Amino acid sequence: MVPPLLAKHCERTAERRAWLRALPTAISSLQERWGISLGPPFEHEYVSCSWVAPATLADGNKAVLKVGMPHMEAEQEIDGLRFWNGDPTVRLLEFDGSRNAMLLERCEGGDSLLSIPESEQDVIIAGLLKRLWKKPSQQTFRPLSALIAYWSEETRRAKDQWSDVALVSEGLEMFAKLAEEPTEEVLLATDLHAGNVLRAGREPWLVIDPKPFVGDPAYDLTQHLLNCEKRLQTDAEGLIQRCAELAEVDAQRVRLWLFARTAAEPRQNWQSWKTALARRLLP
Repeated sequence: MVPPLLAKHCERTAERRAWLRALPTAISSLQERWGISLGPPFEHEYVSCSWVAPATLADGNKAVLKVGMPHMEAEQEIDGLRFWNGDPTVRLLEFDGSRNAMLLERCEGGDSLLSIPESEQDVIIAGLLKRLWKKPSQQTFRPLSALIAYWSEETRRAKDQWSDVALVSEGLEMFAKLAEEPTEEVLLATDLHAGNVLRAGREPWLVIDPKPFVGDPAYDLTQHLLNCEKRLQTDAEGLIQRCAELAEVDAQRVRLWLFARTAAEPRQNWQSWKTALARRLLP
């Protein structure tokens, strides 16, 4: 069984369609290799780029099997989970890098940070980010500039869809400028929002689905901010300042990264609320 949202995302490229066709064989092989039984896959709006299902080990302990589709942003998820080693992420129990497959610690309780008010989410997200921001001892992770370059190229390919050419061009310039500027370089999650934080038994909350890149910690607040759409539209400056103070990063850099993302990040709809917000954040 393939969740509809995952199937939709796999339609976009031949590589992903081939991955999807091979998925049943991969799952069967992993079941045999790791001695696990599986339940039906999770279906949720945030489970869109991987096949994820509850697993039970031979000794009765509970886990989660995750098999990721080909996805540039998540290529080093296994490496990131190994680096953080459960602090404050879910633990990696087994992995198969050739299949981008992971056997992960199961978060007992399981409900996400979305279950609590957004103002409380701010505090928890900031605390988790500060724990994640460690400097790798070896240069094994890609720089944030690689992600920015990848996104910028995708945006340029969609130029005929832009609703405001000047604004998108400003955003692309800001992306390039911020990516090139020297800053403190730590390992980032890059996709940390309330849907990627689960209630757990080992700790109150654990991070799932990191997409690690090394770069500016101010960038790492932007995904949580973008998931707080109503508050951003009501008081973007106040929300940026609050979250920057909680995370102890430069609010102006957070603001500039947020401008670049709302102005020039790839998207399906170039008439969205992000464009209107980018105009208000325009430096």
